[in-house]
Amino acid sequence: MLQTQDLTIRFGGHVAVNAVSCRFEPGTLTAIVGPNGAGKTTYFNLISGQLKASSGSVHLDGRELSGLSPSARTRAGLGRAFQLTNLFPNLSVLENVRLAVQATVDGPHRRGLNLTSIWSDHRRLTQRAHELLTSVALADRQDMPVASLPHGDQRKLEVALLMALDPKVYMFDEPTAGMSHDEAPVILNLIRQLKADRSKIILLVEHKMDVVRELADRIIVLTNGTLVADGEPAEVIASPVVQQAYLGVSQDEEATA
Repeated sequence: MLQTQDLTIRFGGHVAVNAVSCRFEPGTLTAIVGPNGAGKTTYFNLISGQLKASSGSVHLDGRELSGLSPSARTRAGLGRAFQLTNLFPNLSVLENVRLAVQATVDGPHRRGLNLTSIWSDHRRLTQRAHELLTSVALADRQDMPVASLPHGDQRKLEVALLMALDPKVYMFDEPTAGMSHDEAPVILNLIRQLKADRSKIILLVEHKMDVVRELADRIIVLTNGTLVADGEPAEVIASPVVQQAYLGVSQDEEATA
C-alpha cells in the first residue's frame, strides 16, 4: 500500500499541496485530475521525492519514504514517468533499457571479476532488454540513438524503462502528452497491460477525460492543492464540485442542461 498523510508543500505564502491524505491499494489504477495549477504534478513530485514536503509523510508498505532521495525511493519501489521524457539521448534504445535492467539485478561486480559470469550477465541483461523492447514495439529500433527517435517512441521507451525496474508503484504524468492521435493508443495499451498485474499500484495524472473514464478504477480531484473529491469514476465525474472546478460547468448550468 502507498499512503500520503497530510502531505503539504508551501512556496513562500502559497500552499501548492494542502494536507493531502490518500491511500492507494494494489490492483487499482487511480487517476489524479484537476484544473491547471491544481497541484497534480506537485503532488507527484512530493511522492517521488523531486520536491521536499513542508510537512506530512509518504509511506510504502509501511516504510516511511519522506526522508529518502528520489533514487532511494525508486529502489524502494516507486517508478515515475515524467511529462517530459527522461532518457539518455546519446545512447542507443537497447542500451537505455539494458542499463535499467542492470540496475535491478546483481551484477558481476558483486561476485568478483569472472569472465564467464560477466558474459552470462551481459547476455541475460540483453535478452531481458530485448523482451521489454518487443513489448513496447521498439525492437526494430534498438540500435538507434534515442535522440533520433520521434517523441511518441521516446514515450514508449520510457515505459519500457519503468517496466525494467519492476516497481511496486507506476506513476504516469500525462503519458500521452505531445503524442499524435495514432501514437497515443500504444501507450494506453501498455498501461492496460500493466493494470492486469493486480499486485501493482498505478497512479495517472491525466487531463483527457475519455482516457480517465476508460482506464481509472478511482478518481481523486485536486483543486488549489486541496483534495476535493475521491471515489469511483462515474460518481466523481458527475459530482457538482468536479463539474465546476474541473469541467468548468456551474451548478446552474448543470441544472439547465
